[in-house]
Amino acid sequence: MSDAALLNTDPRDTDPGDTDLPDIPFLEAEEVQESGFEHYRIVADRGQQLMRADLFLAVRVANASRTRIQAGMQAGFVRVNNTLLKPSYKVKPGDVFTLTLPDPPRTDELLGQDIPLDIVYEDEHLLLVNKPAGMVVHPAFGNWTGTLVNALVYHFAHQLAAGSAPVRPGLVHRIDKDTSGLLVVAKTDLAMMKLSRQFFAHTIERKYRALVWGLPDPEAGTINVPLGRALKDRRLVEAKPEGGEGTRHAITHYRVLERFAYASLIECTLETGRTHQIRAHMKYAGHTLFADTSYGGDKILKGPQTGQFRNFVQGCLQICPRQALHAATLGFEHPATGKPVFFEAPLPPDFAELILRWQAYQTI
Repeated sequence: MSDAALLNTDPRDTDPGDTDLPDIPFLEAEEVQESGFEHYRIVADRGQQLMRADLFLAVRVANASRTRIQAGMQAGFVRVNNTLLKPSYKVKPGDVFTLTLPDPPRTDELLGQDIPLDIVYEDEHLLLVNKPAGMVVHPAFGNWTGTLVNALVYHFAHQLAAGSAPVRPGLVHRIDKDTSGLLVVAKTDLAMMKLSRQFFAHTIERKYRALVWGLPDPEAGTINVPLGRALKDRRLVEAKPEGGEGTRHAITHYRVLERFAYASLIECTLETGRTHQIRAHMKYAGHTLFADTSYGGDKILKGPQTGQFRNFVQGCLQICPRQALHAATLGFEHPATGKPVFFEAPLPPDFAELILRWQAYQTI
């Protein structure tokens, strides 16, 4: 049986943060990689001799060690003949293995950089970081340095005892460069598997704060509209109520926290995690995020076309020249203890000052 062959690699989802498992058919003896997960279907040869399943799979799955395979088995990501694979299982001729594994951290050649990190929590299994707006999460074309991963590589390297194996940051989810807030990073293969399983199962509790144009009516609701790449600009996402090829199921729950004259502070709870989900859904609902240049939120979308109001909005854009979106809370089951944990990050200074400006405008 030949090793699984990589078919294609799609760009990783970036915002609002979580990567859900796409509905992709498994291909015999091959790998499909998309949206932060790798999918394998491997069939044992007719002449296959009895051997441990982790050994069998480790030599057939790209970028996978026995440790990663074993962690995937423990987290429920590996099946044989459509049944969860037990660690003691011995491979038999004709067995069909299906695996859905989170992307392994590919950071062997990354430069560690001494960049300050706002670490909310850290233990031997995971780390919670409050990412500032303006920081790219993962190195990519045009941003090979200065990213969160560069900072994490440096941070982990300076925690190690002499001779210890390096700890590679496992990005369980991502948020956009200009979105601030909480990200969880796995420090072990098992933590990566178990946290990814929770994101896949939508059991992660995550809420975002956003300032949007206009006054949503009703003040609380659900946007259940598929999302797909915009035809005119593939970097953007748009709501496509008719669905169709290339779209993905997406659900955002929102509620108004505070109303201003021509804008509202809202809280968004994600049921799915798609690229630009909050940004695209709120634009579709007629309430584009304030200062979201990509989606038109840096224009005056509500309110009077007066010089006074234009000056006010321009001043707000100078204070917060990025989409007003913040990943405020993150709750999940700790991968080692199994106990629920919950974390919260306050609004960053630019966002907090923006809210104060809108509050004051109402009293002018």
